[in-house]
Amino acid sequence: MEDQEDRYQRARERVTALRKFYGKLGSFLLFGLLFLGFNYYSNGLSYPWFLWIIGFWGLGIVMEAFKLFGTDLFLGKNWEQRKIREQMEKENRNSQNWF
Repeated sequence: MEDQEDRYQRARERVTALRKFYGKLGSFLLFGLLFLGFNYYSNGLSYPWFLWIIGFWGLGIVMEAFKLFGTDLFLGKNWEQRKIREQMEKENRNSQNWF
């Protein structure tokens, strides 16, 4: 049986990883805008070279997100079950409103 300290340590590591990811995402957005500005100033976006930087950096961010969140990022493990419950509750509310 795992104890409270093990769970606390895993939760702490997860929060640290989330903080690092959000920091990377923030710097990606900030530098993306900076590179966009440089590109616009240098050639008026006639050749958008900043897209190469943003594209590869963004690919790294997406890979990091999948490593951190797994495939739960989009539909999640329990997405289908949640949607089934929501639809059943909606049906119950609708059937109660007609009486």
